[in-house]
Amino acid sequence: MTDPLQDRLRAEVAGLMPRALDELRALVALRSVADAQVEDPRELELAARWVRDSLAAEGLEARLARTPDGTDAVIATYDGPPDSPRVLLYAHYDVQPAHAEEWTSDPWDLTERDGRHYGRGAADCKGNILAHLTALRACRALSGDGYPCSLTVVVEGSEEQGTGGLEDYVRDHPEEFAAEIVIIGDVGNIAVGVPTLTVALRGMADTIVRVRTGSGQLHSGAFGGAAPDALAALIAMLASLRDADGNTTIDGLAADGVWEGTQYDEETFRADAGILPGVRRIGSGTISDHLWARPAVTVLGIDAPAVIGSVPSVQPAAAARVSLRVPPGMDPGRAQEALVEHLRGAAPGGVHVEFERVGLGRPFSARQDTRAFELLAGAMADAFDAPTQTSGQGGSIPLTAALADAHPEASIVLVGVAEPASRMHAEDESVHPDEISHLALAEALFLHRLAAHAG
Repeated sequence: MTDPLQDRLRAEVAGLMPRALDELRALVALRSVADAQVEDPRELELAARWVRDSLAAEGLEARLARTPDGTDAVIATYDGPPDSPRVLLYAHYDVQPAHAEEWTSDPWDLTERDGRHYGRGAADCKGNILAHLTALRACRALSGDGYPCSLTVVVEGSEEQGTGGLEDYVRDHPEEFAAEIVIIGDVGNIAVGVPTLTVALRGMADTIVRVRTGSGQLHSGAFGGAAPDALAALIAMLASLRDADGNTTIDGLAADGVWEGTQYDEETFRADAGILPGVRRIGSGTISDHLWARPAVTVLGIDAPAVIGSVPSVQPAAAARVSLRVPPGMDPGRAQEALVEHLRGAAPGGVHVEFERVGLGRPFSARQDTRAFELLAGAMADAFDAPTQTSGQGGSIPLTAALADAHPEASIVLVGVAEPASRMHAEDESVHPDEISHLALAEALFLHRLAAHAG
């Protein structure tokens, strides 16, 4: 059976896609990195104003809200028919830095190759902004002016930096984020064309560990073998965070969780992750267990002499930044303390150790028993013409937990235009345009069906 509403919205979205890709090109061209040491802050301001003006042009009351970290969030609202449910749509306009020499094409010039569009932010997260806008435009085209539901659209400007500006703003102004349904557009599908609702996020607990053993470098020929080596001590401490199979082994943290949702096929994971032939993946559980249900530790960086220009010396100091991802149900603050105490206990030979706790983000688990979740899952399936899957996300989106705290009664779920081939945060980030059009159609269908159900 055909659905006239679905057919009309599909046609509207198809007609809007050339405009969406043109606007994505304009938005990608803005180097909106929320770090003045990397890009001109003016680029961030221009991106914020672009989003504000685009939402205002679609009939929403849009403004810039300065958050405590000094960046601007765009907050736009629309009051629908009396007693209509309110839906909050989220995305972010800031992006990760991009080093042009590592890209096949200019990261700030959206470039089409083999059906995909390449550029920094194309998938994370400017493509989601365009999906939201296209959904709103399709809805508005059917009504002639307004929307079937009340709306709040929030687009922040410092998500990638993890400085917590919008989370702090939410805590100070919870009333501005009240909604029955929150759709976080900042993740994606398990594969192109496979509609996916993300229902779990890992939290994060980052720590910098610094090791000192002496007052200065020592000649490795004259002193090596007896003089304590800070770099070797640090390496031993970091090695203690995993067992021989790669399982996380932090004292006091359970690492045996099991993922009950859609499983991530191991062969697909190897291809998505670009694991070299013959290299074993780590961990003894399933891929999904390790990505979405268990703590995972990663060494993000080490302060040590570079190979080029190194000299034969025993090092008196070394440091590392260690990231700990924590699954739903695990407190990130306690996990961070467990990490610190484990490293402290693993320090050999009385070396001096200092810790700096540099980041916390709580995990999140979505409710799947709400009518809104059911309606969105159905809209996704119809838009993509495929069964909707549920998945976890190994990354952290701290705002999600902040919104859940502010409005625990809200139904919160995560979607997005990315998928494994998008290479978010990496060189040659890209988006498949069908992911934008399908998500836009799904959101437009959802808004109409939600209003009909509420009526």
